[in-house]
Amino acid sequence: MFKVTPNPPHTDPVPYDVSFDLAPEKIKAAADRALKIYLNPGATKAQIAPRKPSTIFAIDPSADDETLLVDACDAFASASIIVNDLVGLTENPRRQTLLVLQRVITMGELAVNRVLDNHKPG
Repeated sequence: MFKVTPNPPHTDPVPYDVSFDLAPEKIKAAADRALKIYLNPGATKAQIAPRKPSTIFAIDPSADDETLLVDACDAFASASIIVNDLVGLTENPRRQTLLVLQRVITMGELAVNRVLDNHKPG
């Protein structure tokens, strides 16, 4: 079979643009300008203030272990129900991901329940 176009097609060479000079001095000057604008390597680094955790969702330090474990168990149970509802609404492969998430939540809930079963008040 005869090909109409050559392989690769013949094109005219790209003319050299004399205004685009690749002199090393100009390249270094352009790189230095870019570094100064974007990275500013000579500037002194500002000290970052230490992070202070938010207290908006703080847990009362006087709360006993059993109360915290019961709350964690309820949170796990609620999360498991929510994920179970979402599993019924989704298709593969998201469904598989949600089923794995539900398994992790259930394992956490079982671990907390075991700790509550073994907990001796006092």
